[in-house]
Amino acid sequence: MRILYSHRVQSRDGQSVHIEALVAALRALGHEVHVVGPGMYDQAAFGGENRLAAQARRLLPKSLGELAELAYNLPAYLRLRRAAAAFRPDIIYERYNLFFVAGTLLARSRGLPIQVEVNSPLADERRRTGLLHLERIARMLERFVWRRADRIYCVTGPLRDLIATQGAPADRIEVVQNGTDPDEFRPRPDSAPSASAVLGFIGFVRAWHGLDSVLRAMAEDRAGDALSFVVVGEGPARPELERLAQTLGIADRVRFTGLAARQDVPGLLAGFDIALQPSVVSYASPLKIFEYMAAGLAIVAPDQPNIREILVHGETALLFDPEAPGAMWQAVASLATDAGLRRRLGQAARADLLARRFTWRDNAARVAEWAAADITARKG
Repeated sequence: MRILYSHRVQSRDGQSVHIEALVAALRALGHEVHVVGPGMYDQAAFGGENRLAAQARRLLPKSLGELAELAYNLPAYLRLRRAAAAFRPDIIYERYNLFFVAGTLLARSRGLPIQVEVNSPLADERRRTGLLHLERIARMLERFVWRRADRIYCVTGPLRDLIATQGAPADRIEVVQNGTDPDEFRPRPDSAPSASAVLGFIGFVRAWHGLDSVLRAMAEDRAGDALSFVVVGEGPARPELERLAQTLGIADRVRFTGLAARQDVPGLLAGFDIALQPSVVSYASPLKIFEYMAAGLAIVAPDQPNIREILVHGETALLFDPEAPGAMWQAVASLATDAGLRRRLGQAARADLLARRFTWRDNAARVAEWAAADITARKG
C-alpha cells in the first residue's frame, strides 16, 4: 500500500514521536509511506520548534497569525499535489491541525480516500485559552475536514464523542489509543527492597500539572523523607518549581534533569520506582502512560474516563480523584512504603500493555487494515 502522510507539525515533541513511530511501524509492515510536512519541521531540535515560526507567533497579532495558518494551505496543497503526482498514493493519511485543509482538498481533487488522525479538539483548546480569534472560520473548516474524512482516528472515547457532536458520521470514527515500542523498555529485575523510593515524572513541565502540590506534600509528610522526586523534561513551570523546592528545604531530594533525548528515556525510566501522570485533559491519551507501562512501573494517575480506558485502579495503577485535595499524594505515599505493591502493579501494567496491543506496530496494523477497506470501498 502507498500512503501519502500529510502533517503541519513544526515542533519536535510528543507530536513528532507519534508521527515518526507510526510511519516507521507502517514501513516495517511493508507499506510505502511518503511524508509531506513543513520544511522547518526537519530543522527543529527535539523539544523545540523552528525559531522563525516561534518568533512569528510572538510578534504577529493573533488574527494575523491565524490568517497565515490559512494561507499556508496554498503551498501545502501544491507540495502535496506534486508529491501525489510522483508517488501515486493509494490513500492520504493526515494529522489534523487547525485551519489545515490541504489534504482534504487534494483527496477530493484526485478522488482518493483520506484518513484523518485527531489528537485533540484544537478549536476548543484555543478558544478556552483565549488564543482563537477567527473562531467561526476555524470551526467551519474543522467540520469540513471531519465530515469529509473516509475515516477518523482519535485517541480516546471522550474525543470520539466530541467529534461525533460536530457531525462526523459515528461509523467512520475509530478509537486508536497511543502506544509505544515495548522492546525499547526493559523492566528492572526484582531486587531487595530499598529503604528509599524514586518518584518520577517525564514530559513538558506545565503549571497545570500540579507538580507544586507534590513538592509541598513531600515537605509536609515527614514519613516521606526517604522519597526523592525526579522531573525529566523542560517547560515554563520548571524555574518556579526549582525555587519552590529550595524554599521548602527539599532541593536535595528533587532533581530536574532537563530535556532528555528520546534514546535516553528508557534508561531514565529504569531509575523510577513510581511513575506520575498528574493532571491531564479529559480527551488526551498521554504517551508517558504507555512508556510507564512498558517499563513495568507502578503508576499514579487521575481517575477519569480517558485514563480508565488505559489503566485499572488497583490492578495496573493507583488512580486518584483529581478533585480531592491531597489524593494524588496519598496514592504516591502508599506506593512509597510498599515495594510489593509497586512490583505487582508494574508487572501487571506491562502485561496489560502487551495483551491489549498498545504498541505502534499494532496501531499501524489496524490503520493498514482500515486503509485497505477504505480503498476497496472507494473502488467499489
